[in-house]
Amino acid sequence: MQERRAKKRDEAGNGDRVVATNRRARYDYEIIETTECGLMLTGSEVKSLREGKAQIAESYARFDDGELWLYQMHIPPWTYAVGFGSHDPDRRRKLLAHRHELDQWQSETRTQPLTMVPLKLYFKEGRAKVELALVKGRKQQDRRQALAKRDAEREIARTVRNVEKYG
Repeated sequence: MQERRAKKRDEAGNGDRVVATNRRARYDYEIIETTECGLMLTGSEVKSLREGKAQIAESYARFDDGELWLYQMHIPPWTYAVGFGSHDPDRRRKLLAHRHELDQWQSETRTQPLTMVPLKLYFKEGRAKVELALVKGRKQQDRRQALAKRDAEREIARTVRNVEKYG
């Protein structure tokens, strides 16, 4: 049994599978630092995630009593879990990270106007993980400048490719 599972995992690649991404966060915020955190989930939440059902667009992380919690992440109840086996879709979920990372981020969020938002929710080696980013909000003008800078970089890269290709 274990051998079959390992074989399936090897055939599927490295076992990493993205469940949800927060594409809007890269537009709305300037990303300062990212880290990988584990998630404490119930059984029906894991099964629902394996079906690819989750929404992290409006979620954020916050410290409560020295622990890191993820708020407003929506994981719909698993179809086959009823009654006692189901879960609250919008409950807060504890994030797991190394203590030194938590202490560092907690001090940074206290001293500066920074926010923690999830960028990606995925499975890594069979465990649910969240890519959490420490971000600073952008104003509308900053967003326009970021888009203009990205477009300029694309145009430069395109020109360099054409020069290399055609000489």
